[in-house]
Amino acid sequence: MLSADQLLNELLVRARGVTEVEHVASEAVLGRVLAADQVSDITVPPLDNSAMDGYAVRAAECLSDVVLPVSQRIAAGQVGQALQPGSAARIFTGAPVPPGADTVVMQEHCTVQGEGITVNQAPKVGDNIRRAGEDIQRGDVILATGTRLGAAEMGLAASVGLAGLPVFRRLKVASFSTGDELVQPGMPLAAGQIYNSNRYTLAGLVQGLGCDWIDLGAVPDTLTDTIDALQRAAQQADVVITSGGVSVGEEDHVKAAVSQLGTLDMWKVAMKPGKPLAYGRIGTADFIGLPGNPVSTFATFCLFARPFLLTRMGATSVLPTTYQVRAGFDWPKAGERREFLRARLVNTDDGSLQAELFRNQSSGVLTSAVWADGFVDIDIGHTVQRGAPVRFIPFAEVLG
Repeated sequence: MLSADQLLNELLVRARGVTEVEHVASEAVLGRVLAADQVSDITVPPLDNSAMDGYAVRAAECLSDVVLPVSQRIAAGQVGQALQPGSAARIFTGAPVPPGADTVVMQEHCTVQGEGITVNQAPKVGDNIRRAGEDIQRGDVILATGTRLGAAEMGLAASVGLAGLPVFRRLKVASFSTGDELVQPGMPLAAGQIYNSNRYTLAGLVQGLGCDWIDLGAVPDTLTDTIDALQRAAQQADVVITSGGVSVGEEDHVKAAVSQLGTLDMWKVAMKPGKPLAYGRIGTADFIGLPGNPVSTFATFCLFARPFLLTRMGATSVLPTTYQVRAGFDWPKAGERREFLRARLVNTDDGSLQAELFRNQSSGVLTSAVWADGFVDIDIGHTVQRGAPVRFIPFAEVLG
């Protein structure tokens, strides 16, 4: 049985990034992974410009008893004339600062005197001026290969005039659940049946990464049906993900089916929730078998399948950031497996963040994943006392 760190390292070693590249409009690249460095052909901003609505002046001329005549009006998108000595230019946010001006005084610090102004507070040279190139210089690499593109990256690309970007093609991920007890929502439940929540959890998790999701539904608990489903999935997808059927029970057929069709390299991890977790290959497709309990499916996808898929997508940053917070609970029993507890952060009276646990940490209690906003990560053999520091992984770091 591998440790959680060993399993993650082994998975990432086996993750082969896609190589096919598409050119996609910049407004449509959300969640995609950049396939080549992007270099700016322009300087941003191109000219010194005003950070405020106000008046462009020479700071040395702004004496309290001096009226500066307003000689011109400069709006964003216009270029003004050189500022004459002893005058001011009305200027608006984003407008280029005229030659000769060294300061912008915000309008709230000025008094209008007929056709001129007086400045009520002595400014400093450079006040309220955004300098040319303070954001981007021509020739700068603004986005590096392997960057996963979000809203800020899309805006940055647009700011230097990039109408389209080269991105790796979308990863195709096929998934199905195993179990004769599974029923689709909307259908009546018979005795002993449950609704197939894992199908919807995986749909959200896979599509949230920007992958193409291929849904094969639920598969009956037979070796023949499992082999057939795996073959169909491997022919259509880059990665096949299943939930359930990877343990060693008589009705668990996934492990045997994968071994018959391809290779199975790993299938146990020393973590809770989620001991049975399999990795293998079927033809050219990777296979990841997640445990069937709802929280185990959720947790193992977030912590292992997600970084694997991101690496396959071509991303260079795939691991979540872990934070240290105070424990708002006692955890007196040292576990034999690494524990990932569902927790929520709350503010304490002294302003620090404290992690509180959901009341029931069972792997079947999916409400814990909705209530919580992250995992508390406790090492094998460790106990925790209230107030002690603990590692915390926000869901924001492992979802989407």
